[in-house]
Amino acid sequence: MNKHIIRSLSFLLLLFVITSCDKKNTIAPDPGKAGLSFPAQNSACTTGTVLTATQSSITFTWVAAENTDSYEITIKNLLTNSVITQTINVNQIAVTLLRNTPYSWYVTSKSNDTGVTKVSDVWKFYNSGPAIISHPPFPADGVSPVFGSNITTAAGTVNISWLGSDADNDIAGYDVYFGTATTPPLLQANVTAMVLNNVTVTPGATYYWKIVTKDISGNTSDSGVFQFKVN
Repeated sequence: MNKHIIRSLSFLLLLFVITSCDKKNTIAPDPGKAGLSFPAQNSACTTGTVLTATQSSITFTWVAAENTDSYEITIKNLLTNSVITQTINVNQIAVTLLRNTPYSWYVTSKSNDTGVTKVSDVWKFYNSGPAIISHPPFPADGVSPVFGSNITTAAGTVNISWLGSDADNDIAGYDVYFGTATTPPLLQANVTAMVLNNVTVTPGATYYWKIVTKDISGNTSDSGVFQFKVN
């Protein structure tokens, strides 16, 4: 075999090895985070297409995320805690929901090339209906201590914080329930800030807490119970 052919074959073999290595070392990019568009955060006048006296169709939309093949939308009824999930490959979907009901929603971006997912922000809105003048507050989100966390405190106290919101912007205050029972007793009523400092705790105990949000019209919402353990 002449030298020219041998050199050609060697070059082709080298090119094949390099190409194969490049393919093996290629890592699929993670999907991006979807940017929510509609229904807007804390909106009170979301109506969509009215279907019946109790139901309407809401078209959820979000900004398409990079490197994403499909989306899973999660919609939660904040009164009953029931959840709707649907998977689609476009950045909008129409969903039938109850009227006069608060909801939260978020979108999870997924890729066919990687097991990594990316979750959007969580937005809340009120699907409005007839004869509602004042909307109840959205259930508060627990901020600290983080749900299920184990904490250490040298002072023997913790600061409890939460995030409250209301479509009408008329929150009057918060009732804080706290204790070692799974149904915690009232610790302090009519807290106007979204934090309660220097709450006494004991090492080795598990604590449960929740927030009841109240507005000036007498409407309330219950956050549900959060928990943490003190080391």
